[in-house]
Amino acid sequence: MKVKIFALLLLVFLQSCKSKKEILYMQDINAYNNTKANYTNATLQPNDILKITVGALVPETAIPYNRIVPTVVQGNTPEMMQLEGYLVSLEQTISFPILGEISVTNKTITQLETDLINRLESGGHLVNPSVNVRLLNAKVTILGEVNRPGTYTFTENNINLLQAFGLAGDLTINGVRDDVVLIREIDGVRTIAHFDLTKSDWLDSPYYLIKPNDVIMVNPNGAKVKTAGYIGNISTLLAVTSLLVTTIILINTL
Repeated sequence: MKVKIFALLLLVFLQSCKSKKEILYMQDINAYNNTKANYTNATLQPNDILKITVGALVPETAIPYNRIVPTVVQGNTPEMMQLEGYLVSLEQTISFPILGEISVTNKTITQLETDLINRLESGGHLVNPSVNVRLLNAKVTILGEVNRPGTYTFTENNINLLQAFGLAGDLTINGVRDDVVLIREIDGVRTIAHFDLTKSDWLDSPYYLIKPNDVIMVNPNGAKVKTAGYIGNISTLLAVTSLLVTTIILINTL
C-alpha cells in the first residue's frame, strides 16, 4: 500500500517537472549577436481604418481634402478616432474627398502617402502638399497558454513577436514553446507558420515582425492536457498532494 501511494506521488511530481530545454527562450541567442534586423511595413488590407491628414503651404486650401467630423463625435479616444478614419473596403479602396475612389492594393502607408501627394500635385489641387497616414486599428490576437489571452491593439508601425507576447503577459509554464502557431492573412491568402521559441532562427523569418490582424496560438503541453480532466488547477493539485501526504503519515502511525 505504501509503495503504491509513493509511486503515485512520484508520478504527479515527475509530470509537473519541466526541463530547461522546454522552458528557456532562444537558447542559441548568442549566435545572433550583432546581426541585422530587417524592418518591413505591412501593406494595407480590407477593414483597415486610416487617419489621413492633408496639409499645404496655405492651410485653408487643404481643408476640403480633410474629413470634417461633426463636433458631437469629436474626441481623442481610439473609438472616436476610428469614426474619423477612412475604412478600406473589401475591394481595397478608400473614398477620399474630391479625389474619389483610390486603390490601396499592395500599398504600404508610406506608398499611399506618396500616391496622394502625387495626385494632389499633378491634378493642380494643392501646391507642395503634405500627407500623413496612420493605421488606427492595428491589432494582434493571442490565444492559448498565455497569462492574458485576448486581442491587443498597437500604434507602432512594427512590433515583434516577443513584444506581442509581452502584451499578453508572457506564456504560462504550461505553454508549448517549441511549436507556436501563427496565422496570417494578406491579400486574401492565409498562411500558417510554426516556430520554436527555444531557438532563435525565427528572428530571421518573415514572422519576426507582427503584422496587423495576426493570430498567435500557444498550445498546452502534455502535462496540462492530461491534468485537464481531473486536476483543473494548481490549488486542486496541492489539495490532492496534501491529502496523499496526510494518508501516508496516518498509515505510518498505525
